[in-house]
Amino acid sequence: MKSRLLKPLATLLSGSVLAQGITLLSYLILTRIYSPADFGVFNIFYSYIEVLIILSTCKYELAPVIADSDREASAIYRFSLKLNTTVSLSIFVIIIILNLFHCLPGKLLSIGWITVLIPFMVFFCGTTRVYAALFNRFRKFSQIVWSDTSISAGGALLKIALGFLRPLHFIGLPLGTVLGQAAGNINYLINLHKLPLQKDVSRDECLAAARKFRKFPLFTAPKDFIDSLSSNLPFIWLATAIAVPDSQIGLYGLALTFTFRPVNVFNIAAERVLYVEIDERLHNRMPLGHLITRFALTVSLASLPVFALLYLYAEPLFSFVFGSKWAGSAPFFHALLPWMWILLAANSLLAIPYALSKQQGEFYFSLVSLLLRVLALSIGILRKDFLLAIQLYAAASSLVIILRLVWYGRLLHRHDQSLRQ
Repeated sequence: MKSRLLKPLATLLSGSVLAQGITLLSYLILTRIYSPADFGVFNIFYSYIEVLIILSTCKYELAPVIADSDREASAIYRFSLKLNTTVSLSIFVIIIILNLFHCLPGKLLSIGWITVLIPFMVFFCGTTRVYAALFNRFRKFSQIVWSDTSISAGGALLKIALGFLRPLHFIGLPLGTVLGQAAGNINYLINLHKLPLQKDVSRDECLAAARKFRKFPLFTAPKDFIDSLSSNLPFIWLATAIAVPDSQIGLYGLALTFTFRPVNVFNIAAERVLYVEIDERLHNRMPLGHLITRFALTVSLASLPVFALLYLYAEPLFSFVFGSKWAGSAPFFHALLPWMWILLAANSLLAIPYALSKQQGEFYFSLVSLLLRVLALSIGILRKDFLLAIQLYAAASSLVIILRLVWYGRLLHRHDQSLRQ
C-alpha cells in the first residue's frame, strides 16, 4: 500500500497543494483588486464552462488509463483530442450567433461579448484533461504536477496583472483564467514525446477504440453533465430566478472556492491514484474492500478537527484574510462545510463504479441529486431567500453523497465475495 498508493498520492497531493496554494494565496491580492460584484460576474462566466467541459470530450479522457494496450491508449487519446476540438469550435460558433442576436441565457446576457472566451477555456480544459489521463496511465505523476502548477501560477499572475490595468480590468478574471489554463498545456506538449505512444494509429483504430469505450459517453458523460449542471444551478438558475445582486453571488462564490477547491485538490489526486490501483487489483483478482474502507475512514477522521475549527472561526477568518467587505461569505461557508467534509472522502472513490463498469448506477444517483437540488433551490426561490436556498441545496447534496457511499460499500462487498467463490 505504501509503495503502490501512498507514494504517488503524496506526489500528486504535494504538487496539487502547491498549485492550489498559489491560487488561494493569490486571492489575498485579487479580493483587494476586484470587488464581490466582479467575482460574481466571473462565477457566472465560469459556471457555464464547467458544464460545457463535459461535452468537449464526452469523458473519453478517462479511457486511456484502462486501455488494454499502449496502442489502444494512443488511439482513444487521439480521438479525444479531435472530439474536443470539434465541440469547442461548435460552441464558439453558437456563442457568436447568440451574441449577434442578443439572446444569451440567464445572466450571461449582462456579460456580453466576454462570453467569446468560453469556448477557448473549454478547449484548453479539455486538452488538459486528456493529457493528464494519458500521463496518469504511464504513472508520470510529476508531469501532471508541473502542469497543474503552471495553470495556477500563470492564471494567478495574469489575473493580478490585468486587474491593475484599468482598461482590461473588466475582463481580468476570465481572460487571466483562460490564458493560465493554456499555459498548463505547454509542459504536457514538451514531454509528450517521452511517452510510448504509437504515431501510426489509423482512423479506424481510433473509431474502434471509441466504440469499445462507448460507456463513457453513454453513461459517464451524461452523469457528469448532470452533476456539473446541478452543481452550478446557484449561478445559472438561482441567481437569475431571485435576481440576486452580483455582489451576493461573489460572496457565495468565494465561500464555495475556499471549501470546494481544497477538497477538490485532494479528490483529484486520490482519484487518479485509486483509479490505477483499483484497475490493477481487478486484473489481478485482488480484494478491494479493506483498502477502500481504510482509506475513506482515515481521510474522514483526520479531516474532522480541521473542518470543526473552520466552522467556528469562519467570520473572523474571512474578514482578516480578505478584508471586511468579504465577511458576508461566512454564512455561506457555514452552509457548505458539512457537505464538503462528506465530499472529501466520497468523491475520491468515484473510481470504484468506473473500474467496476457500474456507470449506470452513478447516472441514476446524479439524476436523484439534480431533482433534490432543484427542489431545495425551488423552496429558496419561493421564499426569495438566497441563503436559505444555499443551505437547503447543501443539505440535499450531502444526503445524496451518503446514499452513494452506501452503494459503493455494496459494490465492494459483492466484488470481494465473488473472489471467495
